[in-house]
Amino acid sequence: MRKAVIIGAGMTPVGEHWKLGLRDLAVEALFNAMEDAGVDKVDSLYVGNMLSGSFVEQENLGALIADWAGLGNIPAVKVEAACASGGAAVQEGVKAVLSGLEDVVAVVGVEKMTDGWPSDATRYLAYAADAEWELFHGASFVALNALVMRYYMKTYGYTEEDLALFSVNAHANGAKNPYAMFKRPIKVDTVLNSPYVADPIKLFDASPVCDGAASVIITTPEKARELGVPKERWVEIAGMGRAIDTINLANREDLLTLRAARIAAEKAYKMAGVGPEDIDFFEIHDAFTIMAALSLEAIGVAKKGEGAKLAKEGQIAIDAGYPIQTMGGLKARGHPVGATGLYQTVEAVLQLRGEAPSQVPDAEVGLTQNIGGTGSNITVNIFRRV
Repeated sequence: MRKAVIIGAGMTPVGEHWKLGLRDLAVEALFNAMEDAGVDKVDSLYVGNMLSGSFVEQENLGALIADWAGLGNIPAVKVEAACASGGAAVQEGVKAVLSGLEDVVAVVGVEKMTDGWPSDATRYLAYAADAEWELFHGASFVALNALVMRYYMKTYGYTEEDLALFSVNAHANGAKNPYAMFKRPIKVDTVLNSPYVADPIKLFDASPVCDGAASVIITTPEKARELGVPKERWVEIAGMGRAIDTINLANREDLLTLRAARIAAEKAYKMAGVGPEDIDFFEIHDAFTIMAALSLEAIGVAKKGEGAKLAKEGQIAIDAGYPIQTMGGLKARGHPVGATGLYQTVEAVLQLRGEAPSQVPDAEVGLTQNIGGTGSNITVNIFRRV
């Protein structure tokens, strides 16, 4: 079986890019990745994006970005899996290489969210929920996550202060990331003193609306040698998993278990031949602090109901037992939704090359987890230093 390695990675800063459009962001990240890989052409392009049709009234992104980048008449397609679009696009790119159909593949994730009103963003993000059974009855995306957070706190006895520790950790790491939207540390009181957006979720429990793009170049080890890319710059995509759950929260067997995340992680672990104990860092999907806690449980790092306990015990810091959000996560780096899975991937590459601004010592294996909806569409990817 062929193997797939990442030989190039690039990204734009996350933030409010008033002078750059969606295509500009995507091409900038793509060119950065191609320059990093030392290639001037690719066989195909996969674009992770969730809401371009809503935010900027633009679809057909594969053709748009490939053409704007001057890539010629290559195959190019958009991949959509709600907020997990980026992680899913990476997997599609890997599949293309593993299948033997293509040798050098570009994957880019991009989202342009700040051109509309905040109320527009709230409405568009809710498209990841069930339109007929949730949105029709007045539920917003943040409200659905608030229900889960309230139930988690009530069931296991946690407080808002306990969950706030995830934000504090994310900002501590994001403060060292030059590409992060928020580059300053915060305290627990910062989170607790911020206003509610949907009780018990406060403003600083939630990831920001923002713009950004990130990209990677994927090929085989054989092709990487042919291209002259030094082996120490390769990062293997060792394992992948993807699964779905009911899109409607009311139909879940257990509101406090991210079943799709557990299944996706199990698939990725099996493919990579590793377990959670072998992972050196975890880039999980902390769109809200409650999702960070549930994610740690779903990927097998914490027992059920003990995800927030790891934060209370200080086990999620960069130099602790289970480093998470090493470059700020969705909370501090930012969450340009369709691009998030690519940012996670680029960050994993930097960690495994030893180039991260907040470096995990001797990192050999990393995991990224990208969540679509309230846990309805999830990808898990495992990366290994070559």
